[in-house]
Amino acid sequence: MSARSLLAAAVAGAALAAPLPAQAVFIGNSQGGTDFPQGEASFADAVVSYDPGFVGGNPAAPYRGASNATGLPDYAGVNTCASQEACSFVSLGDGGSLTLRFTDNLLTGSGNADFDLWVFEVGPDIEDTFIDISMDGSTFFSVGKVFGTTAGIDIDAFGFGTDDLFEFIRLTDDTNEGAQSGTTVGADIDAVGAITTVTQAVPEPTALALSGFGLVLLGALGRRRV
Repeated sequence: MSARSLLAAAVAGAALAAPLPAQAVFIGNSQGGTDFPQGEASFADAVVSYDPGFVGGNPAAPYRGASNATGLPDYAGVNTCASQEACSFVSLGDGGSLTLRFTDNLLTGSGNADFDLWVFEVGPDIEDTFIDISMDGSTFFSVGKVFGTTAGIDIDAFGFGTDDLFEFIRLTDDTNEGAQSGTTVGADIDAVGAITTVTQAVPEPTALALSGFGLVLLGALGRRRV
Protein backbone atom coordinates (compact mmCIF):
# COMPACT_ATOMS: atom_id res chain seq x y z
CA MET A 1 0.00 0.00 0.00
CA SER A 2 1.38 3.46 -0.90
CA ALA A 3 2.11 6.13 1.71
CA ARG A 4 -0.78 8.22 0.38
CA SER A 5 -3.18 5.29 0.76
CA LEU A 6 -2.00 4.67 4.30
CA LEU A 7 -2.53 8.34 5.12
CA ALA A 8 -6.07 8.23 3.74
CA ALA A 9 -6.80 5.14 5.81
CA ALA A 10 -5.47 6.84 8.94
CA VAL A 11 -7.70 9.89 8.41
CA ALA A 12 -10.75 7.70 7.75
CA GLY A 13 -10.05 5.68 10.88
CA ALA A 14 -9.78 8.81 12.99
CA ALA A 15 -13.13 9.99 11.67
CA LEU A 16 -14.75 6.68 12.53
CA ALA A 17 -13.32 6.89 16.05
CA ALA A 18 -15.15 10.17 16.74
CA PRO A 19 -17.90 9.73 19.39
CA LEU A 20 -21.51 9.79 18.23
CA PRO A 21 -24.05 12.23 19.73
CA ALA A 22 -25.95 11.02 22.78
CA GLN A 23 -29.68 10.31 22.57
CA ALA A 24 -32.17 12.79 24.05
CA VAL A 25 -33.11 11.81 27.58
CA PHE A 26 -35.02 13.29 30.51
CA ILE A 27 -32.58 14.22 33.27
CA GLY A 28 -33.59 15.72 36.59
CA ASN A 29 -33.58 15.54 40.37
CA SER A 30 -36.29 15.33 43.02
CA GLN A 31 -37.48 18.85 42.15
CA GLY A 32 -37.80 18.40 38.40
CA GLY A 33 -35.87 18.39 35.15
CA THR A 34 -36.19 18.41 31.38
CA ASP A 35 -35.05 16.65 28.18
CA PHE A 36 -31.42 17.02 27.13
CA PRO A 37 -30.75 16.09 23.47
CA GLN A 38 -27.06 15.43 24.22
CA GLY A 39 -27.76 13.49 27.42
CA GLU A 40 -25.09 13.42 30.12
CA ALA A 41 -22.64 15.43 28.01
CA SER A 42 -24.89 18.50 28.37
CA PHE A 43 -23.77 19.46 31.87
CA ALA A 44 -21.14 21.91 33.12
CA ASP A 45 -17.92 20.05 33.83
CA ALA A 46 -15.53 22.27 35.77
CA VAL A 47 -15.41 25.05 38.36
CA VAL A 48 -13.67 28.23 37.22
CA SER A 49 -14.29 30.33 40.33
CA TYR A 50 -16.42 30.38 43.48
CA ASP A 51 -16.94 33.56 45.49
CA PRO A 52 -19.53 32.93 48.22
CA GLY A 53 -21.28 35.87 49.87
CA PHE A 54 -20.66 35.27 53.56
CA VAL A 55 -23.18 36.22 56.24
CA GLY A 56 -21.81 35.54 59.73
CA GLY A 57 -19.63 32.70 58.48
CA ASN A 58 -22.37 31.17 56.34
CA PRO A 59 -22.77 29.36 54.05
CA ALA A 60 -21.24 26.79 56.37
CA ALA A 61 -18.26 24.71 55.18
CA PRO A 62 -20.27 21.59 54.15
CA TYR A 63 -22.26 23.72 51.70
CA ARG A 64 -19.23 25.31 50.00
CA GLY A 65 -18.26 22.39 47.76
CA ALA A 66 -18.31 24.20 44.41
CA SER A 67 -17.74 21.00 42.43
CA ASN A 68 -21.14 19.76 43.63
CA ALA A 69 -22.64 22.01 40.92
CA THR A 70 -20.85 20.11 38.13
CA GLY A 71 -22.02 16.97 36.37
CA LEU A 72 -25.46 15.42 36.57
CA PRO A 73 -28.09 16.69 39.03
CA ASP A 74 -28.38 14.43 42.08
CA TYR A 75 -30.35 16.39 44.70
CA ALA A 76 -32.77 14.03 46.44
CA GLY A 77 -34.40 16.35 48.97
CA VAL A 78 -31.67 16.17 51.62
CA ASN A 79 -30.87 19.69 52.83
CA THR A 80 -28.51 18.95 55.74
CA CYS A 81 -24.96 17.85 54.94
CA ALA A 82 -22.19 16.63 57.22
CA SER A 83 -19.48 17.39 54.67
CA GLN A 84 -18.96 18.77 51.15
CA GLU A 85 -18.48 15.22 49.86
CA ALA A 86 -21.87 14.22 51.28
CA CYS A 87 -23.67 17.21 49.77
CA SER A 88 -25.39 17.35 46.38
CA PHE A 89 -25.32 21.15 45.95
CA VAL A 90 -23.30 24.29 46.66
CA SER A 91 -24.70 27.41 48.35
CA LEU A 92 -23.77 30.74 46.77
CA GLY A 93 -24.22 32.84 49.89
CA ASP A 94 -25.87 36.25 49.96
CA GLY A 95 -24.98 37.82 46.60
CA GLY A 96 -22.23 35.26 45.99
CA SER A 97 -21.31 33.82 42.60
CA LEU A 98 -20.10 30.66 40.90
CA THR A 99 -18.55 30.36 37.42
CA LEU A 100 -18.63 27.01 35.64
CA ARG A 101 -17.19 25.76 32.37
CA PHE A 102 -18.39 23.34 29.70
CA THR A 103 -15.39 21.30 28.53
CA ASP A 104 -16.89 18.74 26.13
CA ASN A 105 -19.79 20.78 24.81
CA LEU A 106 -20.80 24.40 24.17
CA LEU A 107 -24.04 26.23 24.91
CA THR A 108 -25.69 27.78 21.85
CA GLY A 109 -28.98 29.30 20.73
CA SER A 110 -31.78 27.25 19.20
CA GLY A 111 -33.14 29.79 16.73
CA ASN A 112 -36.53 29.69 18.45
CA ALA A 113 -38.20 30.38 21.81
CA ASP A 114 -37.30 27.02 23.39
CA PHE A 115 -35.22 26.90 26.56
CA ASP A 116 -31.49 26.55 25.82
CA LEU A 117 -30.13 26.40 29.37
CA TRP A 118 -31.43 24.70 32.49
CA VAL A 119 -30.40 25.57 36.05
CA PHE A 120 -31.08 23.19 38.94
CA GLU A 121 -31.52 25.50 41.94
CA VAL A 122 -32.66 23.38 44.87
CA GLY A 123 -33.85 23.39 48.46
CA PRO A 124 -36.98 24.46 50.32
CA ASP A 125 -36.39 28.21 49.91
CA ILE A 126 -37.07 29.81 46.51
CA GLU A 127 -33.98 31.87 45.67
CA ASP A 128 -33.47 33.76 42.40
CA THR A 129 -30.20 33.51 40.48
CA PHE A 130 -28.78 35.92 37.89
CA ILE A 131 -27.24 34.19 34.85
CA ASP A 132 -24.38 35.44 32.67
CA ILE A 133 -22.72 33.54 29.82
CA SER A 134 -19.36 33.94 28.12
CA MET A 135 -17.47 32.66 25.10
CA ASP A 136 -13.99 33.32 26.48
CA GLY A 137 -14.34 33.49 30.27
CA SER A 138 -13.63 37.24 30.30
CA THR A 139 -16.56 39.02 28.66
CA PHE A 140 -19.92 37.98 30.10
CA PHE A 141 -23.42 38.70 28.80
CA SER A 142 -26.50 38.78 30.99
CA VAL A 143 -29.36 36.45 30.05
CA GLY A 144 -31.66 37.39 32.91
CA LYS A 145 -32.28 35.15 35.88
CA VAL A 146 -34.04 32.01 37.01
CA PHE A 147 -36.69 32.39 39.66
CA GLY A 148 -35.84 29.56 42.04
CA THR A 149 -36.10 25.75 41.77
CA THR A 150 -35.30 24.05 38.43
CA ALA A 151 -35.87 26.49 35.57
CA GLY A 152 -34.85 27.25 32.00
CA ILE A 153 -33.61 30.24 30.00
CA ASP A 154 -34.00 31.00 26.29
CA ILE A 155 -30.78 32.77 25.30
CA ASP A 156 -32.27 33.63 21.88
CA ALA A 157 -34.51 36.10 23.71
CA PHE A 158 -31.35 38.08 24.52
CA GLY A 159 -30.15 38.34 20.92
CA PHE A 160 -28.07 35.16 20.62
CA GLY A 161 -28.48 32.42 18.05
CA THR A 162 -27.13 29.23 16.56
CA ASP A 163 -23.81 30.85 15.58
CA ASP A 164 -23.04 31.90 19.15
CA LEU A 165 -21.09 29.37 21.23
CA PHE A 166 -20.62 29.76 24.98
CA GLU A 167 -18.17 27.86 27.15
CA PHE A 168 -18.71 29.61 30.50
CA ILE A 169 -21.67 30.37 32.75
CA ARG A 170 -21.74 32.57 35.87
CA LEU A 171 -24.48 32.23 38.48
CA THR A 172 -25.00 35.01 41.03
CA ASP A 173 -27.40 34.96 43.96
CA ASP A 174 -30.03 37.71 43.98
CA THR A 175 -29.47 39.28 47.39
CA ASN A 176 -33.01 40.73 47.35
CA GLU A 177 -34.72 37.33 47.13
CA GLY A 178 -34.86 34.38 49.49
CA ALA A 179 -33.52 34.02 53.02
CA GLN A 180 -30.63 36.31 53.97
CA SER A 181 -29.19 34.05 56.67
CA GLY A 182 -28.72 30.41 57.63
CA THR A 183 -26.17 27.69 56.94
CA THR A 184 -27.25 27.43 53.29
CA VAL A 185 -27.78 31.15 52.66
CA GLY A 186 -28.15 32.11 49.01
CA ALA A 187 -29.16 30.12 45.96
CA ASP A 188 -28.26 26.42 46.14
CA ILE A 189 -26.99 24.99 42.84
CA ASP A 190 -27.14 21.27 42.06
CA ALA A 191 -26.28 21.33 38.34
CA VAL A 192 -26.35 23.39 35.14
CA GLY A 193 -27.14 21.85 31.75
CA ALA A 194 -27.08 23.13 28.17
CA ILE A 195 -30.24 21.92 26.43
CA THR A 196 -29.20 23.45 23.11
CA THR A 197 -25.60 22.42 22.71
CA VAL A 198 -22.92 21.29 20.32
CA THR A 199 -20.19 18.87 21.29
CA GLN A 200 -16.54 19.79 21.38
CA ALA A 201 -14.50 17.05 19.73
CA VAL A 202 -12.14 15.38 22.21
CA PRO A 203 -9.76 13.07 20.32
CA GLU A 204 -9.86 9.43 21.39
CA PRO A 205 -6.48 7.72 22.02
CA THR A 206 -6.91 5.73 18.80
CA ALA A 207 -7.63 8.88 16.82
CA LEU A 208 -4.56 10.58 18.30
CA ALA A 209 -2.37 7.62 17.37
CA LEU A 210 -3.71 7.60 13.81
CA SER A 211 -3.21 11.34 13.52
CA GLY A 212 0.41 10.93 14.64
CA PHE A 213 0.86 8.15 12.09
CA GLY A 214 -0.52 10.45 9.41
CA LEU A 215 1.99 13.18 10.32
CA VAL A 216 4.85 10.68 10.07
CA LEU A 217 3.67 9.67 6.59
CA LEU A 218 3.40 13.30 5.51
CA GLY A 219 6.99 13.81 6.66
CA ALA A 220 8.10 10.77 4.66
CA LEU A 221 6.33 12.06 1.56
CA GLY A 222 8.02 15.43 1.97
CA ARG A 223 11.48 13.88 2.25
CA ARG A 224 10.96 11.85 -0.91
CA ARG A 225 10.33 15.04 -2.89
CA VAL A 226 13.69 16.53 -1.94
